[in-house]
Amino acid sequence: MPAKKRQNDPATGKKNKKEKRGELAVINSDLRDEAVQKSMRDAWQRKESNILLDCEPFPHCQITRFLQSESFVESLQAELLQLNFNSKSNDLYKFQQSDDLGERKEDHISQIRSVIFGEFRVWLSEVLQVDLEATVDISCAKYEHTDVLLCHDDELEGRRVAFILYLVPPWEVKDGGTLDLFSTDEHCQPVSVVKSLLPCWNSLVFFEVSPVSFHQVAEVLSEEKCRLSLSGWFHGPSLPRPSRYIEPPVPRHTHIPRDESLLFEWVNEMYLDPRYQARVQQEFEESSEICLATFLQALLVCAVVEVHSVPSCVQECWELLSSESFFILLSNLTGLRLHYLCGDEDESENEDGKSETENRGGEGNTQASASNTDADTSTTEKKDKGPPTCVGELRRWMHGDYTLLHDSVKREYALDLQLHMGCAGWKSEFGGFTSYIAHDEDEELLTVYPEDNSLALVYRDKDTLKFIKHINNSSSSQLSSQNTAAFYDFSFNYYE
Repeated sequence: MPAKKRQNDPATGKKNKKEKRGELAVINSDLRDEAVQKSMRDAWQRKESNILLDCEPFPHCQITRFLQSESFVESLQAELLQLNFNSKSNDLYKFQQSDDLGERKEDHISQIRSVIFGEFRVWLSEVLQVDLEATVDISCAKYEHTDVLLCHDDELEGRRVAFILYLVPPWEVKDGGTLDLFSTDEHCQPVSVVKSLLPCWNSLVFFEVSPVSFHQVAEVLSEEKCRLSLSGWFHGPSLPRPSRYIEPPVPRHTHIPRDESLLFEWVNEMYLDPRYQARVQQEFEESSEICLATFLQALLVCAVVEVHSVPSCVQECWELLSSESFFILLSNLTGLRLHYLCGDEDESENEDGKSETENRGGEGNTQASASNTDADTSTTEKKDKGPPTCVGELRRWMHGDYTLLHDSVKREYALDLQLHMGCAGWKSEFGGFTSYIAHDEDEELLTVYPEDNSLALVYRDKDTLKFIKHINNSSSSQLSSQNTAAFYDFSFNYYE
């Protein structure tokens, strides 16, 4: 009876309704103030103001208290952490994501969806004076130790405004995971980070998606904290995009005349034995890739790694990889026609009328070939080409370095060479490995890991792309143990 009396007590009932309202997803009432909205609108249009922080790269804003109810935010965080997350990793990112934010009943996730799709979208449309559509892309992302999202611009057809709602514990700069905004050059290409926004509990960042909206999520350095967020895009009329800028290619060159004594001085004598070369060639022709351990003389490798300038030994190694004798050696090791002394293609044709080089894209090649249907086309292309050429570079790899896939890169047949130095004890979890994938697919065909004084050779067809995975903070202890902050590689491409 007493319990029933309390249930019917109007005062008690009124209190319960207040508590229920306190759990509703409602945006901060300060954002409804007309003066605040006008100030934001003016600042967005001027692209300068303390409200928009520093808008040198592109318009953006950080709302420090987005939702009115702290208890709702706490409950929302708890629900999101119970979702099913999938690990995602490619050339651009490594983190965990959940798209399990579909229609739900009586929970905090459905409420926040309704607020973002409805109240916040209408508010944002009024503030920015942009007609934002009712359809919104939204997902939940979880970044933990060494996770990262590298520099990109978010531009896809229809995306107009990006947003991120942070549900993080107390966060410091030393934890990493900042939202970094980039400046751009005259070609609308990213240059450097000019603003870093620290994730804050119940804060929301939104920014304009444009040809210059380059940003990244810096690597998470904390081993204990989780960078949890809801993010997505509002759709609307896209901004004009300039024509794509394509960097001019590095000039290729034919082999350089050098005495073959350079080859005998630098290369492990095992790889100069014709019988061993034949064994290597057979293995390479079966898989289109091979790693040759202890390829150079050990003392010369140490001399290259230990110096901090470009001394004569580095120049000699460069000349070795570009020399005529090395072109011949590569021909003997791979069966590719990289020198006129290595026979004519017509003489090496098999009974099917295709050369061994072209057959490398056949059934036996499952490693670094994404297509084997255009061998006839490649025959014509190769006959039309001039003498064998190469292009190369000496690269230094440190924490934070990486390469990305590019659609603008010319796709063609090539022999890739990598000669790593100064990476003894390197582990796969550090990143820094070369990943070969099929064009327009996520399937990884081959991974080449850094191995000290190991020559990696990979024959790549036109439908195969490659990138270097981001080197994360875990590598720092390994490099420092060797009294260095970096390792090196010679990276060359050879063309028949």
